[in-house]
Amino acid sequence: MIRPVLMIGLGEVLWDILPTGRVLGGAPANFAYMTNVLGDQGIVASRAGNDEFGREACQLLQKLGLSTSYLQRDDFHETGIATVTIDGTGQPNFTIKEPVAWDFLEWTADWEELSARADVICFGSLAQRSVTSADTIDRFLRNASPKALRICDVNLRQSFYNENVLRKSFQYADIIKLNEQELTQVSFLFHLGAGAAEVIARRLLQDCDLKLVCITRADRGSLLVSREQTVEHGGVQVKVADAVGAGDAFTACLAHHYVRGNPLQHISEAANRFASWVATQRGATPPITSSQLQEILNGGAALQ
Repeated sequence: MIRPVLMIGLGEVLWDILPTGRVLGGAPANFAYMTNVLGDQGIVASRAGNDEFGREACQLLQKLGLSTSYLQRDDFHETGIATVTIDGTGQPNFTIKEPVAWDFLEWTADWEELSARADVICFGSLAQRSVTSADTIDRFLRNASPKALRICDVNLRQSFYNENVLRKSFQYADIIKLNEQELTQVSFLFHLGAGAAEVIARRLLQDCDLKLVCITRADRGSLLVSREQTVEHGGVQVKVADAVGAGDAFTACLAHHYVRGNPLQHISEAANRFASWVATQRGATPPITSSQLQEILNGGAALQ
């Protein structure tokens, strides 16, 4: 029997306080959930407070089918929260509290063991806003197998990023995923010059020795740029409830197919369909059945 692909969501876990209520979020937790949905073994490596929100986070992660064995608990700092407003197109805007438990990620023997056996590690810039967590993420990535696929989700929130954090992250990464606004900001910080998205992506590939740059474009799809090819997708037209978690679903689907050696065209189609479905749901971790999943990925009625 072939073991499941072990995919780690490393970084922040938090509660998104939406206009419609409170839902569990944080890109790493969303990524881990979505990889589980796709049939891989998703693990959340994060930190929550020993408070009511932390206990609820543990309970919900378990209810979603995720292990909490690598969710650290903090007696001194509260569980993270982000206040989310939704604009007219369904796109979210975040105000993220600090400092919170995930600003104090700790390097432990458990995490050392986990990083050593990871097949995929998805990490971002947001969880590196504190020196403590940045150092722990650095150790996690350095301790991982050279064969492990490292995906950097460029998550530029508020003022929680700078050129040094991004450069260091990209040096570890095989793949980076970012949206159009983030590409513009990275291009400015890295002095990559002006040009079309594909042109800037190719400069980034070369500058940071990457395998793939993924640019998401909300309802206009995505652009995948590798050394050999560019694959553009026009998006899937759906009625958006909120787009929270859609990018994380895209990343999970990308990772799922990329580690299996599937062509970029196939990856692009599947990732856009999966992300579009998440945008039709409330929150970042909507329930889904295996039959629904197949229907979505095959372009069926579940996307309507």
